[in-house]
Amino acid sequence: MKILLINGSPKGKGSNTYKLSKAFIEGIQSFGNEVIVEEICVNRLELKPCLGCFFCWNKTPGECVIKDDMREVIEKLLWADMTIWSFPLYYFNVPGGLKNLIDRQLPMVLPFMVQDAQNGSHPSRYDMSGKKHVLISTCGFYTAKGNYDSVIQMFNHLLGEKNYETIFCGQGELFRVPELSGRTGEYLEFVKKAGREYVDSGILEETRKQLDTLLFDRATFEAMADASWGVNKETGEKMDESLIFTKQMAALYNKNSYKGKEIVLQTDYTDIDKSYQVVLGEQGADVLTENFREYTTKIETPYTVWCDIAGGKIRGDEAMMKGMYKVKGDFELMLHWDMYFGGQKEAVLDGKNAGEEKTGKQRAKTNMMLVLLPWIIFWVAVSVSGYSGSLISIFACIVISLVFFRNRKTIYDVISNGAVILCGVSVLCFENRDIILPISYLGFGLMWTLSCVTKIPLTAHYSANDYNGESALSNPLFLKTNQILTMMWGVLYILTAIMTFFIMKTAFAPYLGIINNILPIFMGIFTGWFQRWYPAKVARGK
Repeated sequence: MKILLINGSPKGKGSNTYKLSKAFIEGIQSFGNEVIVEEICVNRLELKPCLGCFFCWNKTPGECVIKDDMREVIEKLLWADMTIWSFPLYYFNVPGGLKNLIDRQLPMVLPFMVQDAQNGSHPSRYDMSGKKHVLISTCGFYTAKGNYDSVIQMFNHLLGEKNYETIFCGQGELFRVPELSGRTGEYLEFVKKAGREYVDSGILEETRKQLDTLLFDRATFEAMADASWGVNKETGEKMDESLIFTKQMAALYNKNSYKGKEIVLQTDYTDIDKSYQVVLGEQGADVLTENFREYTTKIETPYTVWCDIAGGKIRGDEAMMKGMYKVKGDFELMLHWDMYFGGQKEAVLDGKNAGEEKTGKQRAKTNMMLVLLPWIIFWVAVSVSGYSGSLISIFACIVISLVFFRNRKTIYDVISNGAVILCGVSVLCFENRDIILPISYLGFGLMWTLSCVTKIPLTAHYSANDYNGESALSNPLFLKTNQILTMMWGVLYILTAIMTFFIMKTAFAPYLGIINNILPIFMGIFTGWFQRWYPAKVARGK
């Protein structure tokens, strides 16, 4: 397949739309066909305006009297199997340079009127059947809907109403903001997916919905856009760069995260001696430059470091572990930063709540109960009756698998289920409850302890659900916290195995399951506290 990419942006390869066009082509290339791509940057061409002399229709048929780069453009249009028209929206149509190129295509058509055309038209001088066209464009409005009417009308006449595909994206300026690369990168993946589907059988409806979903809700986008101009909306005064940055951060506040109490986030930029407060409330976020309130959370950081974190040059958790910034006060905000500053969680799809139309299935979550329940049932039931308890625990393993079938399984879920069934069978076959019970506690403790030498300790697979999902598994502070906790739980159950061995020889043996679950209750309370305390300790630099 031969593809011609016409980059109609005056910014050339610095264009936001160009990023979408390249992603679309990458999608085509990933489909497996041999692809040859030629690019034309309109801003680098010598293209004079059409004179309207019509020499190309009568005196020099098919050839323009102006000798410039348009001859090469026409040759490439005829060469291409697919032409991608890439451009930003300028005053509700294509930029002037691209419009000039479109005007200069007059030699490609014949002067004779098409009799059956409703509005009057001219037939092509060349056989253009089978050629594909895709329009890819971004605009500076919060939505593309309703802003491309004149573009569509023009290309309907130029190419035919059903002879081209479109990808129009609002909020285009966000593609140049490194701090938003998570969301814009996600959108580019949708564009790449669209390219792959387009050359296969056409862009699927589900992908089309993803392409039509706003990057951010209208209020968030317009607040970021207003701040980006660097001018105070109320006073007209020019704003400091750090204030612009802080206002744009505040614009990303997701007010759906409000929990009934205002949060006052104070940021001290230590290298430029600037401080701001962002008040997170029920109605939105306000940025204070004076008359500060008592903060709930304070971040002390060089401005350059905070910009590097926001721009993805360094991970925030890594910077914290290295002591590059400190956090004082309530650390809860930092633990759930993406929840507070991830933009509105309810994306908007063509003016509708995205919750009304799902664009894809959510990844299943892990569940700690898959690890714990088989063991707890075994320990309690077998301590009362070896035979009946074993049957109950084996049956429970089967039921648990059915009840939690929608949850994502980990290796520890599989090991737990298999180990409990094996322990139950051993008690049934050999009637060795006094030996198997201590061994089961020991095996459970070793499973936890040995997981600490792996990249991801056992507890991290499950607690990640409360800390931004799988992204938490690459957070060194999160992993360190869970490594310590996993080791403590492992040691607890190894000690429990020793204690069990001795209790089994006493009159308290029937109550063993209850006795051995008392310490884990207190350990669970400690775990909840430690998960908050340890990261905050690291953040304070103490």
